[in-house]
Amino acid sequence: MSPYDVLQRPVLSEKAVAEIERGKYAFFVHPDASRTQVKDAVERVFKVTVTKVNIQKVQGKEKRMGRYVGRTAERKKALVTLAEGQRIQQLEGLT
Repeated sequence: MSPYDVLQRPVLSEKAVAEIERGKYAFFVHPDASRTQVKDAVERVFKVTVTKVNIQKVQGKEKRMGRYVGRTAERKKALVTLAEGQRIQQLEGLT
């Protein structure tokens, strides 16, 4: 799997953007990606050193349209901690 297939997009919630100041970046990743694949993808794409990767499965929410009930898609989220003093320049303008 290509590093660009592993990383789908950054998480831009208020909590995730606040964590950027502490050197932690959140990404939505491919559902089949492992911790080592996420670590390798972030290191290759952004040219940084990753010290820790936490993975979470985000369950889909139940949504209603009148009497019809459906669910949003399930996703996988990775919280990546970088080495001390390193930053991802492409995501710095978000804080």
